[in-house]
Amino acid sequence: MTPSIRLYVPAPLSEGVKIAAGDGQAHYLGGVMRRGVGDAVLLFNGTDGEWRATIAAIKRDRATFTVEAQTRPQLPEPDLWLAFAPLKRDATDLVVQKATELGAAAILPVITARTNAARVNTERFAAIAAEAAEQCERLSVPRIAEPVAFERLLRDWPPERRLVLAAERAEAGPIRPVTGPVALMIGPEGGFTPQELDLAARHPFVHMVSLGPRILRAETAAIVGLALLQASSGG
Repeated sequence: MTPSIRLYVPAPLSEGVKIAAGDGQAHYLGGVMRRGVGDAVLLFNGTDGEWRATIAAIKRDRATFTVEAQTRPQLPEPDLWLAFAPLKRDATDLVVQKATELGAAAILPVITARTNAARVNTERFAAIAAEAAEQCERLSVPRIAEPVAFERLLRDWPPERRLVLAAERAEAGPIRPVTGPVALMIGPEGGFTPQELDLAARHPFVHMVSLGPRILRAETAAIVGLALLQASSGG
């Protein structure tokens, strides 16, 4: 029977190797899922595909796996990033989770003039992204970038990557089919300031778009925008 538990591990995966479980995984397997020695799991690390493994040893806070055979090879994924202004905790957690499910390769927290977040916990973002990847059967976990100011993001942006900026109330068209590297930029609750929109418009890699006639909550806009970009690129 195919094991139902998938775990992200950073270690290289190949037939016969033994690797240690990550923080919290031993408790999850033994205490929550009631798994023991000899039970099967699926492992992935973002580069080597997905592998079937068995639990070789397990204690309260430690576990070891023996890797057995590859179940899926690593395949190319869409080169899609999400840049967004962090929100209050639950809304931000939702954005990170859904961006992972929708295939974002990188998640970039951006501090704008109207960003309303006391702090940005990138370790928490990484844990949420890893859990979402485990659940949705992705073979990779998105890269979580350190937070950066909006002005610096634009200054240091790789010009070959199109930045699709969702602009509320702006005279902009819908998302069009996109090929090549692309990123979606979602502003905070309250939107970008006029000064930020003017600054963005000066960069040729920025493309202003509308997500429709309604004003969406920021977390909704991130989900809708990523889904539209995925659909437009065939990802």
